[in-house]
Amino acid sequence: MNPSVPKISTFEVGEENTGFAQFFSGKSWLAPLTNNKDLNVPMFNVTFEPGCRNNWHSHSGGQILIAVGGVGYYQERGKKAVCMKPGDVVEIAAGKEHWHGAVPDSWFSHIAIQCNPQTNTNTWLEPVSNHDYTEALQ
Repeated sequence: MNPSVPKISTFEVGEENTGFAQFFSGKSWLAPLTNNKDLNVPMFNVTFEPGCRNNWHSHSGGQILIAVGGVGYYQERGKKAVCMKPGDVVEIAAGKEHWHGAVPDSWFSHIAIQCNPQTNTNTWLEPVSNHDYTEALQ
């Protein structure tokens, strides 16, 4: 376990998410939960430090998020943000632009499940502005 990250769920925190850092405002950690590529269900525990969120983005094959620790938000472009707490599940349709991340005063972890992985690609877009992030928390 990374000593700088509090234990907020039973899942591993993993390594600092440096490979995707350019698409996050703040630090995040990534832990793969599945290794058997024959099962074709990539799953990761993603942990966000307080206030960290990813850029607007979409997945060509969709995504499922399962909150497992702390408090965070999910927002689909053009819709009101949804508060996520442990046990909450968000199903994201293919091509829907969205972001997710931690509230300002709490760490947040969710399981990210890549749907249709054989054809699913991420399209990373612009960062979520501080104004849009603050509005989402209202």
